[in-house]
Amino acid sequence: MQTIAAVAPGLFCAASGLNGNTGRDPQQSGTVIWFTGLPGCGKSSICDFVLSMLRDKGFDPVLLRMDDRRKQYFPRPEYTREEREKAYGLFAREAVEYARQGRLVLMDATAPRLEMRKRVRDRVPVFAEIHIYCTLDTAMHRERSRPGGQVMAELYDKALERKKTGRDFPGLGMVIGVDQEFEVDPEAEMTLENDHLSLQEAGQKVSDFILENILCK
Repeated sequence: MQTIAAVAPGLFCAASGLNGNTGRDPQQSGTVIWFTGLPGCGKSSICDFVLSMLRDKGFDPVLLRMDDRRKQYFPRPEYTREEREKAYGLFAREAVEYARQGRLVLMDATAPRLEMRKRVRDRVPVFAEIHIYCTLDTAMHRERSRPGGQVMAELYDKALERKKTGRDFPGLGMVIGVDQEFEVDPEAEMTLENDHLSLQEAGQKVSDFILENILCK
């Protein structure tokens, strides 16, 4: 299932004075595309696919990835609720600043609360949310096979054990999907069900949508 909310081909370009036939560069008006969804939904892989595609087509996007930026904001992150709020405030500010410079910005972050994403939506010329959806079971399965690194390995299993037994896992913060629900935006510009798609299939669907409806190329 692929759903697109309130979008017709060329809608954003027309609404922003950007038309594929004008030769005007969409980046010059500031465009932010936010990839969101549960940890393990595939958003980072799809975002990387889109990033590569855009560079191949001559765009120069800025990539803001929360897993990277958080450790810039907080060199020793504790992943508390308060820290998350501050991190997303700084994350939103960075995106808005780049957009106001006329840049094309890709944001890769779960952002569990709708208000976190709205902080950017309400302050930039062109904004699109790409919600990569999958079931919690699928997300858990993918997370189990992911090696530790920027994100703790097996974080869902550890979060569920902590919730059941009270066991502490140092460095494990609040896990979206277990400790906190993800707030869905019913007006997200695109929602892609990613339980069974290959990366190539999912990346191509999102890339086509972005080129046809946001960048109009």
